[in-house]
Amino acid sequence: MNLALQSLIDRYHPQTLQDWENALKEIIQELALLGLWRAKFYQHAAFYGGTALRIFHGLPRFSEDLDFSLLQPDKSFDLDPYLEAIRIELASLGFSFKVEQKTKLIQTAINSAFIKGETRVNLLSIGAPEDLSRFLPKPQKIKIKLEVDTTPPPGADYEVETQLIPIPYQVKLFTLPCLFAGKLHALLCRNWKSRVKGRDYYDFIWYLGREVPCHLSHLQQRMEQSGHWQASAKMNLTDLNKLLIARFEQVDVEQAKSDVRPFIKNDDELALWSRKFFVSLIERVRVV
Repeated sequence: MNLALQSLIDRYHPQTLQDWENALKEIIQELALLGLWRAKFYQHAAFYGGTALRIFHGLPRFSEDLDFSLLQPDKSFDLDPYLEAIRIELASLGFSFKVEQKTKLIQTAINSAFIKGETRVNLLSIGAPEDLSRFLPKPQKIKIKLEVDTTPPPGADYEVETQLIPIPYQVKLFTLPCLFAGKLHALLCRNWKSRVKGRDYYDFIWYLGREVPCHLSHLQQRMEQSGHWQASAKMNLTDLNKLLIARFEQVDVEQAKSDVRPFIKNDDELALWSRKFFVSLIERVRVV
C-alpha cells in the first residue's frame, strides 16, 4: 500500500465495518482538501461547517459534507477545474471515485458536486479485511457532497490551518466565532420540514463547551441574507437569546437525537437532551 495512504489510515485503528467506512469517508474528505489546495482553490474560498470542525478542531462526531464559501461573491464561479484536481488526487492513491458537478434544475447561489464510488472496492483499497467488506451489498455507494456558496454574506473572518499528512498542505477556513455564527444561523433558520437536524444541536453544545463566542455581526448578515432578520435593526445578545428560546421550545428532541446518533460513538452524550436542557444553556452563549 502507498505509504502516504497508510499514514492516513494508521490514525484510525479501525476494527468494525462501520469504523472502516467512517475512516474511508474521512480520508476521501481530506484528500479532496489536499487536491483543492494543489489547485489553489483556497485563494478564492474558505472551508466551513461540521467537517471543518471535525478535521481541524476535533469535533467528536462524524460529518458527511464538504462546505465552502467564496471569499467574494461570484455567481459565474466555475467549480469544474477544482473537481478535476480532486479526481487526480484520489486516483493517485488508487481510489476509484467519480467527481461530478450537480446539474442545477433551479438557479441558486450554491454550486454542488458529489464524490461517488463503490464502498466495497474502495474499502479494499485501504486494506479493509475482505471478511468484513464482503458483508456490504455490491451496489452500496459512498457519496460525499461538496458545496460552494457563490454569494457569501459579508463580515466573515478567516484563518489558515496546516495539515501534515499525507503531505504538508494548508486550508483557509472560517474562524471559530464565524463558524459558530454559521451554525447558529443553521440552528435558527433551517427549515425542519419533517426532520430536525440534530447535528446542529450537538454542535451548539460543542461550541459552548469550548467557550467559543459567536461573531454576532456575521450571524446578523447571514440572517439578513436569508430573510430572517431586518437590516434596519442591529442584533444584540438579548435578541439572540430570544430567538434561541423560541427555537428550543419548538424542537422535537427525539427527532434531533435520531438524526445525530449515526454520527457519534457514545449515546450517553444525548442523555440530558430536552427542551428545558437546551434553554438552560442559553445563558452560556457569548458574542463578539
